[in-house]
Amino acid sequence: MPRASTAPDPAPTEAVARRYFTAVAARDMDAMVACWHAGAVDRLHGQADLVAPDGVRAWFEELFAAMPDATIEVVSTTTEGDRCAVRWRLTGTFAGPGAWQGFVPTGGRLDFEGCDVVTVADGLLVGNDAYVDGVTIARQLGALPPRDSGSERGLMALTNLRTRLARRFAAGDPEPIADGVWVVRGGIPRTMNVYLLRDGDGVCLFEAGIHTMTAAVAAAGAQLGGITRVILSHAHPDHRGTAPGLDVPIFCHPADRADAEGDGGVHYFRFDRLAWWARPPYPHLLRLWDGGTVEIAGTVDEGDEVAGFRVIHLPGHAPGLIGLWRESDRLVLASDCFYTLDPQTGMRGAARVPHQAFNWDTEQARASIRKLAALAPATAWSGHADPLRGDVAGQLEHAAATT
Repeated sequence: MPRASTAPDPAPTEAVARRYFTAVAARDMDAMVACWHAGAVDRLHGQADLVAPDGVRAWFEELFAAMPDATIEVVSTTTEGDRCAVRWRLTGTFAGPGAWQGFVPTGGRLDFEGCDVVTVADGLLVGNDAYVDGVTIARQLGALPPRDSGSERGLMALTNLRTRLARRFAAGDPEPIADGVWVVRGGIPRTMNVYLLRDGDGVCLFEAGIHTMTAAVAAAGAQLGGITRVILSHAHPDHRGTAPGLDVPIFCHPADRADAEGDGGVHYFRFDRLAWWARPPYPHLLRLWDGGTVEIAGTVDEGDEVAGFRVIHLPGHAPGLIGLWRESDRLVLASDCFYTLDPQTGMRGAARVPHQAFNWDTEQARASIRKLAALAPATAWSGHADPLRGDVAGQLEHAAATT
């Protein structure tokens, strides 16, 4: 035998929805709020969450005080089980005397549509998701220029200019640097490197750069199929900056997990080891670069595979600093195992040990550079500035030996 349907009868649901909108159209506040279960939420998406009955009453009182001739008519309803979608149209004059949504009365005509999706239980409204045509409302209030007007075209041009300038100063476009590997360079100048590695149909992020790169990195990931996960090279503020804003799982080495979920390792920084003129700005720069603490979904360690690369543990600059090594083309993404710039002046140059002001253990950092050199990489990209090419092993050995 066919199984009996357990879905709620739609007829009582629609009856409650229509009773409510009849009360709204009649401006009968008592009848309106009587349709609500106390404590239920009327969610006006993009505007407010109203808790019935008082929140609902207050919102409509403001509306009717602002538009004394407002009429609300039901255009159509679609009901299924305990939910009813009500498409409605509101017309009226914004005559006041009351304000509405922070706008003072304009004397203009308002005419817009919306849709409420109400949920009904035991003859009462127990929830609502309301959606309105916010752009049309903004145009009619004068907050946005008329459609297809010169003012709209001018506003669009200014918005596009701001977007282009923001992207130009935040980060560049993804640049291919090897098979299935791209770099996005950010900061001013372009010294912050974020790597995207082909990972199935999407890309895995290695290094998360600085906070201002978030939109550019997200866009680059979307262009390449979507970001699948983030692998932090280490927890420092200038290497986790975009991670909180990407909404994907984040991984790091176990030794850097506490710092990634905490202060980013700043507790072992020694700003007093910087030149006197470089000490004042650095705490402010770190706060500017940092996207904040991250939630670590899991960890990676020496020998693990990530998007065709092998994880190498390179402690020193940070306790859990890692690099990625690909045997097939002898490519290494080494993060801050070595520097190719002076963090005080921004001047680029030869490979060197990371600055002692930011190191967890400088002697271990030297040992990690030698470990990297022993792989004899063909190309070594760092977390900042330029890669090493040519006699990479020799450059790294020289860096490790230089005091």
